[in-house]
Amino acid sequence: MSTAVAPVATSAPSRPAGLVFDRTDELATAAHEQVVFCHDRATGLRAIIALHDTTLGPALGGTRIKAYASEADALTDVLRLSQGMTAKSAAAGMDLGGGKAVIIGDPSVIKTRELLLAYGRFVDSLGGRYVTAADIGSTADDLDIVAESTRWVVGKNKGGSGDSGYSTAYGVFCAMRAAAERRFGPSGLSGRTVGVEGVGKVGSRLVSLLAAAGVERILVSDPYAAATAALAANLAHVEVVPSVIDAAVDVYAPCALGATLTPSSVAALRAPVVCGAANNQLLTHDVADLMHARGILWVPDYVANAGGVVQVGGELYGQSHEEVEAKIAAIGHTTEEILRTADDLGITTSAAADAIVEARLAARRSELGR
Repeated sequence: MSTAVAPVATSAPSRPAGLVFDRTDELATAAHEQVVFCHDRATGLRAIIALHDTTLGPALGGTRIKAYASEADALTDVLRLSQGMTAKSAAAGMDLGGGKAVIIGDPSVIKTRELLLAYGRFVDSLGGRYVTAADIGSTADDLDIVAESTRWVVGKNKGGSGDSGYSTAYGVFCAMRAAAERRFGPSGLSGRTVGVEGVGKVGSRLVSLLAAAGVERILVSDPYAAATAALAANLAHVEVVPSVIDAAVDVYAPCALGATLTPSSVAALRAPVVCGAANNQLLTHDVADLMHARGILWVPDYVANAGGVVQVGGELYGQSHEEVEAKIAAIGHTTEEILRTADDLGITTSAAADAIVEARLAARRSELGR
């Protein structure tokens, strides 16, 4: 078992963007506190754990298992995801920092009990600075195994709060309802058409919540045909389509992988509202300006999808089920505040949300004398 630890620099001379130090992309100023590269020769484990900011508390974030095209791609993903976790926890009012981990490889091929135990030992070596949970490619069952080699795990089945998919979906639903009421009036989502891209453990639950809320038509797309077919068979208002991002819908809900909002996709968008569960929905930050210019109301992803971290953060701090539910429902109120501020100041919703995050971090740094 070998570990390399490197604090990330804040300056960025012109060098290839695949490096940890001195990046040339928009992560150059992200100022991650610590990045840990993990390799276990016996199991073949290759993982990266990124701690972005622990001002508010220990860095909490899921472990993504994915067959990345390159180590550079894995690094960029974990840096972006961990930065998003800082914002997500801060916006949701959680006393948690931002962290994330990626394990490189196809989960259907590499995921073994021995590999998960080895990964848990790396998490444990950080002494609680990083607390892991589930993400794409990992499950609550996997976390039960990881927990055998570290106590710094939340969202497991045994002695934990379990899968956070419903909590994430419910938070997105609350945010989407607030956005729909802002754009369409008191009727909100009732009678509207929503396009959900990706119907995995979060997207499928969001579809059920939308159907129960009186959404007239729900268009769904997912490469996994069995998932969309099951929803269409069980819910009368669901239609399976090849693509929803350019469909004639009132709300586009990206719930699969990130970076679907690009200059070209925003130009093709027909939805006046965008709100979904995917992390890092913007290819680059300036895509928020493009949506603002087109009058598209976008709920920043780290605001809408915070329900999962609220659940597992509540587990970490021993909060009751009622306290956790109330905090997830409050995502709707946070969304209302952000949309109102953006309108009042004539700024993007992204800028309004970022201001909330920065204010909370600044207040805590002042308390800590930093």
